[in-house]
Order: sequence, then structure tokens, then C-alpha cells
Amino acid sequence: MERLMEILKEIDDTVDYGREKALIDNGIWDSFAVITLIGELEEAFGVRIAPAQIVPRNFNSAEAIWDMVRKLQEA
Repeated sequence: MERLMEILKEIDDTVDYGREKALIDNGIWDSFAVITLIGELEEAFGVRIAPAQIVPRNFNSAEAIWDMVRKLQEA
């Protein structure tokens, strides 16, 4: 989770990722931020994020992102 938080802050250090629960739904992140994050996650954690997984519920919070990454690592 620590590495994920570093990646998130590299993308946008103005967001409180510990509290924010609606990165996508509230328009805090745009599609460019999500695409950037996907590349970083795939490289940092050795996962493959399929297009079907690119949905708001997987990217609205740091917790949701981390849950997705953990599930992909277990697969």
C-alpha cells in the first residue's frame, strides 16, 4: 500500500488519498490520470489491468485500487 500511495501522489499530490472515496465520481481524476495510474500499477506490481476492470468502482479510492491490485496479484 505504501508504494501505491507514492504512485498516487506522483500523479496528483493535491489529493488526500487517505480520505477521498470518489476520485472518479467527483471528477477529481480524469481519464489521463487513470491511464497514467494503470501503467504505473502494471509496472510496479506486475499485474495486467484488463479494459473490463477500468470502471469507477476500482479507481474511486486508494483502498479500491489496492483491493484490485491484490486480487490481480492473486490471480
